[in-house]
Amino acid sequence: MRDISARELKGHKILAVERFWDNTRWMIEFSVLRPSTAYGSPGEEMRLFLTEDGYQAALQSQQCREIKIKRYARVIEGHILDFKPGKRRRS
Repeated sequence: MRDISARELKGHKILAVERFWDNTRWMIEFSVLRPSTAYGSPGEEMRLFLTEDGYQAALQSQQCREIKIKRYARVIEGHILDFKPGKRRRS
């Protein structure tokens, strides 16, 4: 499998308007493992900018094995901070 950063991701583009919304707190890049109306089809790679509630829902989806978070980062005033590959931190 190629590195997720080398492919075009579905979902939000890196300069998406959602990144700059006041309530955006997280960016996640993930693989869809099971069919989901919220995330897409198995095998798709996605990026989303999320509120705190959206991030908690994504963590729940990961626990249910619907998605696998590959990278995550905090977002503050549109700035992507603490970009981390691998395991995500619980907040």
